[in-house]
Amino acid sequence: MTNVPQTGGDFRSAAAITAIGSYVPESRLTNDDLSRLVDTNDEWIVRRTGIRERRVAGKDEYASDLAVRAVRDLLDRYPTRTEDIDGILVATTTPDTPFPSVAARVQMAFGMPAALAFDMNAACAGFVSALQTAGGLLLTGAYRKILVIGVETLTKITDYADRSTCILFGDGAATVLVERAEKGSFLASYAETNGAGGIHVYASGLSDRWNGETLEGGGNIVQNGREVYKWAVSTVPGGVRRLLTSADLSINDLDWFVPHSANLRMIEAMCERLDFPYERALHSATWYGNTSSASIPLALDLAVRDGRLSAGQLLALYGFGSGLVQAGLLLRWTL
Repeated sequence: MTNVPQTGGDFRSAAAITAIGSYVPESRLTNDDLSRLVDTNDEWIVRRTGIRERRVAGKDEYASDLAVRAVRDLLDRYPTRTEDIDGILVATTTPDTPFPSVAARVQMAFGMPAALAFDMNAACAGFVSALQTAGGLLLTGAYRKILVIGVETLTKITDYADRSTCILFGDGAATVLVERAEKGSFLASYAETNGAGGIHVYASGLSDRWNGETLEGGGNIVQNGREVYKWAVSTVPGGVRRLLTSADLSINDLDWFVPHSANLRMIEAMCERLDFPYERALHSATWYGNTSSASIPLALDLAVRDGRLSAGQLLALYGFGSGLVQAGLLLRWTL
């Protein structure tokens, strides 16, 4: 039996989420639309994934455009002086360009001259990884207000002749403002990586090689769904338990489980293994599909808008995906 390294642990930083915003493109891609592209249908997709439709960025709409709209939504709902924001962290696998970063483009749009700005790529674990990073930066005392953004335009790298992947992915963006607070709400952090499993979900880039073998896909998403499903369902519940244990809490203390919205059947299986009610799992997959780095903050904002989230509730955010990587964060909701 392989020993899993015990990374992460007590993370009681002086950090709290004080604002949230989101944006999804107007264009919708329904299951019926997909049935005209590949051999599939609404019943088949819903039964296997729970997804009913996804949003699609326009031809000239990119990650930075979605990110800027999400930040504007945050600022409209929670008025904040942009000049006070001193950090911008963007989690994305689909930046407009390798450089400059999406974070730099967001800075340009809002004129935050003293802001640290960079992109992170941890795939579907990206948003939680960025929150962990923001918490650490705030803990240094050098930063006070950091925007953390999850954004993807995955439809631009989706092969719509590949039935196994084109039914899954959508576009969207969401952001939170993380601030220093006297009583921090980030309680515990956990991370785990299995780099050898990276071959199971990837998009080739400057290199199209993996351990000497040529990768398929031509830059589009390639996924071995069966292997990713097995890995996630067999490992994520253990990671969630370790996250809770490190804060001296149990699954019975948890108000909401907020996993990456990859596939609702996957989330159901995780909840069953955790002995946690599926009805208390927040997700964004039904109407937005798998939006990778954006799926968890989109799920949070949906719950804020419909009143399910309230201050003081205990949340376990848990991202998992290509790498193969996992990242978990336990926090008290503060909005």
